[in-house]
Amino acid sequence: MPVVLFLCVHNAGRSQMAAGWLDHLAGGRVKVMSGGSTPDGEVNAHAVAAMKEIGIDIGKQFPKPWTDEVVQAADVVVTMGCGDACPIFPGKRYEDWAVDDPAGVGLDAVRVIRDDLEQRVRALLTSLDAHCSTRTER
Repeated sequence: MPVVLFLCVHNAGRSQMAAGWLDHLAGGRVKVMSGGSTPDGEVNAHAVAAMKEIGIDIGKQFPKPWTDEVVQAADVVVTMGCGDACPIFPGKRYEDWAVDDPAGVGLDAVRVIRDDLEQRVRALLTSLDAHCSTRTER
C-alpha cells in the first residue's frame, strides 16, 4: 500500500484538505498522512466547512508537525508552500503543488482551493494506481 504525505507550513488548510480528499477517494488503497513545518493550533474553519459541504469531514483532524521518520515512511511527499522548510530525502517521489493558502480568505475562495485540490489528488491517485498495477504485474 503506498504512503502519501502532504506537507504545508501550518498543516491547517491545504494539506488537511488534500489528505481528506485522498483518504476519501482512495477507499483504503493508500495510507494518507499530513504535517506542517510550524503547525497551527487547529484546522482552518473554512477548510473544514468547505470539505463538509461535499461530504468529507476533516473537523476531527488536528495540525501535526512532520518528523524525519514520518517523511522517511512515505513513498510520495507532496509539498505545498513550505519551501526550504520541507524535508528532502533521497529515493522519495516529491511533488510540489502551487496551491493558494486558505488562511485569511473567505469560504468562497476556500471552495476554489478545495476544488483545485480535488483535481490534483485525482491525478495523483491515478498515477499511484498505475504504478501499483505495474509493480504487481512484474
